[in-house]
Amino acid sequence: TMSTAEDAEWLRWVTKQFGNIAGEDKEINLEEFKTALQVKESFFAERFFALFDSDGSGSISLEELLKALSLLVHGSETDKLRFLFQVYDVDGVPHNSLSPLAAERRGLCSTQPAAPNPAGGGSGSIDPDELRVVLGWCLRESAIALPEERLADLTLALFEAADKDHSGSITFEELREELEAFPEVMENLTISAANWLKPPVPVERSCRPRYLTRTYWHNHRSKLAFLGGYAALNLLLFTLAALQHAGLSGWLAVARGCGQCLNFNCSFLAALMLRRCLTWLRATPIAKVLPLDQHVVFHQLVGYVVLALAALHTGAHVANFSRLARQDGRHALAEYLLSARPGVGGLGGTASQTGLALQGLLVAMLAFSSPCVRRSGHFEVFYWTHLSYISIWILLILHGPHFWKWFVVPGCLFMLEKVVGLAWRRAGGLRIIEVNLLPSKVTHLVIERPQFFHYKPGDYVYLNIPAIATYEWHPFTISSAPEQQETLWLHIRSLGQWTNKLYEYFQQPEGSSPEPKPLSRSLREKRRRRWVQVGANRSQVSAKAECYIDGPYGTPTRRIFTSEHAVLIGAGIGITPFASILQSIMYRYRRRRQSCPSCHYSWCEDLRDEEMTLRKVDFIWINRDQKHFEWFISLLTKLEMEQAEQDPGGQFLEMHMYMTSALGKSDMKAIGLQMALDLLAAKEQKDSITGLRTRTQPGRPDWSKVFGKVAEEKKGKVQVFFCGSPALAKVIRGHCEHFGFRFFKENF
Repeated sequence: TMSTAEDAEWLRWVTKQFGNIAGEDKEINLEEFKTALQVKESFFAERFFALFDSDGSGSISLEELLKALSLLVHGSETDKLRFLFQVYDVDGVPHNSLSPLAAERRGLCSTQPAAPNPAGGGSGSIDPDELRVVLGWCLRESAIALPEERLADLTLALFEAADKDHSGSITFEELREELEAFPEVMENLTISAANWLKPPVPVERSCRPRYLTRTYWHNHRSKLAFLGGYAALNLLLFTLAALQHAGLSGWLAVARGCGQCLNFNCSFLAALMLRRCLTWLRATPIAKVLPLDQHVVFHQLVGYVVLALAALHTGAHVANFSRLARQDGRHALAEYLLSARPGVGGLGGTASQTGLALQGLLVAMLAFSSPCVRRSGHFEVFYWTHLSYISIWILLILHGPHFWKWFVVPGCLFMLEKVVGLAWRRAGGLRIIEVNLLPSKVTHLVIERPQFFHYKPGDYVYLNIPAIATYEWHPFTISSAPEQQETLWLHIRSLGQWTNKLYEYFQQPEGSSPEPKPLSRSLREKRRRRWVQVGANRSQVSAKAECYIDGPYGTPTRRIFTSEHAVLIGAGIGITPFASILQSIMYRYRRRRQSCPSCHYSWCEDLRDEEMTLRKVDFIWINRDQKHFEWFISLLTKLEMEQAEQDPGGQFLEMHMYMTSALGKSDMKAIGLQMALDLLAAKEQKDSITGLRTRTQPGRPDWSKVFGKVAEEKKGKVQVFFCGSPALAKVIRGHCEHFGFRFFKENF
């Protein structure tokens, strides 16, 4: 409860908010109330409005609003439960306070409707039809689509549990008794309207930035040490080169110092993109020391450093040439910059000209490498301007007499990697055996696996499909397990220009193109029927569905099998690297399965070996809505069945599903629905939303509780692996730092 001073402050705050929402008449009508509540459906807004409108005037005054909100915010548990009961007791609600659909349902639901109550109250009990109506609106509010028979099952489960005396209706006391079985509901019972006008809780901020905390430095020690070493090396190179020319001119000393740093950084840029070498290094002890997972971020950072050094290098030379032009008097500054002069530097004295050309190319490359260009459907611009690195390296060799010494090793390795990749491509294209168009615009490609293609769970490949774009190569995580010998799986979400083209290409109906498209559905029979229709063109279909891959390349998820307690967190399509890992675990389970020849009792040997030290895996999948779960449910169902058969305890792999659009048990608009879903899941041993045994939790994870439970299990050193949006990664990283867990993020 609040103090008197807090109550007064809250009243002033509510009065101010009310003034912003109410019209000139200082009354809130139904439409203004709906807008303020920000509900998806109008049913609950209309129910709350009818209950708040105590005098039945059709509008809510400040006095009525404050009285109702005070009851919900500061009232007793009984007061809040009474309000919840009145929301579900739909009988007697005036027709003018219900939408046409709600009014129609009210008429169908109540065989003997009570007289309209101006305060929005009902008959004093909840019958099955009323409960079904409210649960139906709860489903809509939570963006959950279930068939009518499932709604009937939910209604029956909740009604049977709450109707203690089997009288055919639920009384207030029976509802209270049933809610006591859900303590988390009783603790958090609130309402959207109360939160809407509740003063915001002040955010507690630490006096120290997180970058200065001991935990941050401990968890990022390898990255910080690497950055420190990188900065120190640049400073050393600059100082040594500048001191050699300090007697000639200050500007020349700066230019030479920057030039030496550029020799190193331009070569280092190439080294950071040696993907095959980095993949090999991940399997060595060096991976524990160097932050190999951050190589793309460091590549971007070094790119900015190169541009800054190049600008300073050019500016210092221009300033020095300007000084020489003033001293000489015979040659203008333009001659120093645009004419080849022996002794200036570079091949044939062309250092000035090659330097200006390099500066222009670097600016163009950086400008067209920005995220706004790459992710706005102009990938070709990024791709072709980035190919200018070939011209830049040639110009650097012509420009700087010592650059080749720095570049020879990374340059040769880079060229070797390109030759290997080109050899893979020249070996011939791979057939796309099957294409499944899945919900949420996900394209599932089943590609024939090359004979000597070896990869680890979580690895990715670069994919090129000439029919979509001849020169574009895009990285995608392999979603099949390495133990799957014949095919590779890629699950590709339609988010950008290329991925949307891919989905639309395979979505084209038959007959819309003179040449048959390789379209197939998840059922093999449909694909066979289509090929039978094509007849002699079957080989043409296969040839048309051709692709090239370059890889595989390693990711941070390679560390999972050497963890003791791994927490895998995928958001949306971010599940794809973990799909491969979870399938690989399933294959290893099968391989270790033992059976007694006499009694046929089967058991699974300990999973831990030299390649796999896992004791526990927690898999967390967060999706926005129901349909986003559909395209991987079959895999997760198999995993659950496999573990149930081979490990009845089922504690090695735990799944946690979260649906962010669904309202939680603390929201009055979803309390009944979530209780019904819990009861039905316990009864059927199956979740109504996904069909899994694992219950789908509404809302977003409470990371403090999730990681707190992980820490309590004490299964060994905890490592958290995440694939999803950068915003969520930042949140999870902060919680990992708090609990002392190591955090690994796959670049998304």
